[in-house]
Amino acid sequence: MMRKRIVQRQVDEQMAGFSSDCHPVLKRVWGGRNIRREDDLDHRLARLPHPELLGGMVPMVSRLSVALRRNERILIVADFDADGATGCVVAKRGLEMLGATNVLFTVPDRFKFGYGLTPEIVEVAGRHNPNIILTVDNGISSIEGVRCARDQGIEVLITDHHLPGSELPEADFIVNPNLPNDPFPSKCLAGVGVVFYVLSALRKHLRESGWFDERGIPEPNLASLLDFVALGTVADVVELDHTNRILVHQGLLRIRKGLGHPGIRALLEVAGRPVGNLTASDLGFSIAPRLNAAGRLEDMAIGIECLLCDEFQQAMSIAGKLDTLNRERRDIESRMKEQALALLDLDQFDDPSQIAAGICLYEESWHQGVVGIVASRIKERLNRPVIAFASAGDGWMKGSARSIDGIHIRDLLSDLATRHPHLLSKFGGHAMAAGLSLKMEDFSEFSKLFSIMVAARSKGLDGEPVIYTDGGLEVSEMTLDFAELLQRVAPWGHGFPEPVFQGDFEVLESRVLKNQHVKFSLCLPGKDQVFDGIAFFVECPEAWLELDRIRLAYRLDVNEFRNVRRVQLMIEHMQVLKSPA
Repeated sequence: MMRKRIVQRQVDEQMAGFSSDCHPVLKRVWGGRNIRREDDLDHRLARLPHPELLGGMVPMVSRLSVALRRNERILIVADFDADGATGCVVAKRGLEMLGATNVLFTVPDRFKFGYGLTPEIVEVAGRHNPNIILTVDNGISSIEGVRCARDQGIEVLITDHHLPGSELPEADFIVNPNLPNDPFPSKCLAGVGVVFYVLSALRKHLRESGWFDERGIPEPNLASLLDFVALGTVADVVELDHTNRILVHQGLLRIRKGLGHPGIRALLEVAGRPVGNLTASDLGFSIAPRLNAAGRLEDMAIGIECLLCDEFQQAMSIAGKLDTLNRERRDIESRMKEQALALLDLDQFDDPSQIAAGICLYEESWHQGVVGIVASRIKERLNRPVIAFASAGDGWMKGSARSIDGIHIRDLLSDLATRHPHLLSKFGGHAMAAGLSLKMEDFSEFSKLFSIMVAARSKGLDGEPVIYTDGGLEVSEMTLDFAELLQRVAPWGHGFPEPVFQGDFEVLESRVLKNQHVKFSLCLPGKDQVFDGIAFFVECPEAWLELDRIRLAYRLDVNEFRNVRRVQLMIEHMQVLKSPA
């Protein structure tokens, strides 16, 4: 396990807006996340920013309203990840709930067309004779594709959340909170969140224009789509600011109450996750990988088909296929990770600082759909930005990048492309993740330049990875009730991390599970209360046996076995402590 510094978060002491009966540990947790008043934890839908604050919203919904009245054909072009899939489902279901009767969708084949509204996918889209292409979770970098669509007389409406480049596509209308000077207060919406906002604004426009009365149809409850919004938001690992916490919280509530759509309930069933105690992490670690497996290995249309099911048994049949694909994905990932570690040959380095600041990896047999996961695994191990590449045929390679705090990977690639325009063909993404295309012959040069540019940006950053905690807990605070309270008070995720605590423990018993996990029986020094602790996917797990004392950074978790719920410590990091002399 890579050595990390365990550091307690700095706590904002300005907590005047909290009631006196707020749990003292919760006050500490909120203070460490810059939450100053209870209003910041109000997750009612009424607290969402108004849709018309999004730039371009008014003309876009006006055009969609005309499309509904004319029964024009709207073709949704979605991305091939979980955000794009859920966004596609929200767009299709939402438009149909609002009265549209001519809505189709297509998803680019990752292996044939790549990401976004490319000219090739426009050619495929044109076979459906659409009046409008509505992009979901893509389009902001599709300069050529938008031009191709408009040359064919197809209007293009872009909904996206990715960072724009120096040039915007000549689309008819664009809604993207990350456009320059856009007034929307949240810059963290996922693609599914953006299209949900478009539907909300469209419903208001249709209501005010008398559409529902004219048609004799009830005004739909778009909140019924929030289970999809929650899934896509968590899956895309966007920051859980207040807006996103509201969307995720409301979606989780619907699922817990049994109001989730059949497709999501089926994915939960095959993952073995109980509905009643569902958390945001269940969406991110149990449901999203099964949905993403379709886009990684075959066709995301399979995942979208599952989410669109109205019958649970039909959804279960497709969810079973997705579960099988996910098992296959895990096998491929494991094999590729071993190959990546062999390429790195870490044993040759006496000092971790000798490892390149930015790492590029390529192996001829690697799967395009899995390189992003491998990049993430190596990044987590080495605390360095990593790009893993796979062959794309015809002398090209596609890479998936993952970064660390302090290195904005999309901006770095933009700077690299500006300085060395002959190298990068296509790229795009976020601060922490990006995708790119590269000629095989340029891999060596690109790798060297990438590491140099990462090193230049790393100056001033602490090279040793840090795990931040919310301090220690007393035995009286390590209870099932408090663990369940932590699960209920907020959706946790990127930018709003689940509480992690620290402490030194005596080891009463330890054993290895499945050759890769370590299970402990633990107690605080001088205390009788015994806690179960588990560390997953430990390198050299046998090295953690027969210890007397151990320092942990852990989450307070709830383990349910045979209908019995017990508190357990989910170990995030551990360090050996010497026994006192």
